[in-house]
Formats: sequence, C-alpha cells, structure tokens
Amino acid sequence: MLLHAARGFGLYLYRDPARKLDPVLRELAQTRAGWARGSQFVYSQHCKSLRGLGVSEARIAAVAAWTVSDQFDARERAVLAYADALVLNGGRVADGLFEALRAELDDEQILELTYITCLYDMHAVMSRALRLEFDDRPEPVVEVAAPEGFAARDFMDTARPETGTRLV
Repeated sequence: MLLHAARGFGLYLYRDPARKLDPVLRELAQTRAGWARGSQFVYSQHCKSLRGLGVSEARIAAVAAWTVSDQFDARERAVLAYADALVLNGGRVADGLFEALRAELDDEQILELTYITCLYDMHAVMSRALRLEFDDRPEPVVEVAAPEGFAARDFMDTARPETGTRLV
C-alpha cells in the first residue's frame, strides 16, 4: 500500500512536463484539504511545500480562513473553494463554483487538481485514523467538565417568560 501511495506522489514530484497545474495551486489545495479534514500532518507538510515554492507566511497563514482573506486572487480562491467542496462536501460542487473554476483552469488542470486534492484528503483521513506522526494526538473537541456541584437540568425551564424567570 505504501508503494502504491508513493507512486501517486510521482504524479507531480518529479516535475513531469506533462503536468499542467501550477504547483502553487496544487499545494494550496493540498494544504486546505489537510486543514479542512483536520489532519495536522497533511496541513503541516503542505505549509512547508508552499514555503518551498516561495509563498509568503501571510498567505500560508491565510489558508485556514481563506474566505475572508485578501491574500488570494480569483484563481486561487476558485481552487480553495473547490478544495473545500471536495473535502467538506464530499465532492458536491455547486454549478457556479465549477463555472468559476473552469474560467480559471482548463479540463486537464481541473482533473489534476481533483485527483491530487482527493488523494490528499484520503491521506489526511488515513493519517488521522491510524494516528500517524502529527495526527497521533488527543481528540481536540471534547466535553468540558461541569463545575463542582453542578446538577443536570433542562436549562430552558429557567427561561420561561410566563414564569418571569430568565436564564442567567
């Protein structure tokens, strides 16, 4: 399985002249896939790859909140939105988003982007599932313990206007 995965990396690691997708766009999508999937390993590795391609620290930091960032142009925003659709929406891509992507990339570039982003989404899922490297960490979202002496109850019972009580 590792050999199969390593062959997948060969799709772009050896600077194949047949590749059409700009490496920065590829790495933006992979970095976003790692962040969106919650894989510290994939996110971290591709932040480093972006740095290696000369992408600024401000742009790398903005990947996490790209939707409200002014760090990306229309082409990069279309790629980041597409990566979100692939990872967060399970590949469900709105027609308007796909039209925006097609305005920026040709069919071969879109196919490369789709394959590579989905490949790294899979890597992120596997890294988390197997708790490999940087993904061998406790679950970040857990219940916070109740204060000492807390008694469970229906909080909405204390917010009934007809009784004059309020939640506070």
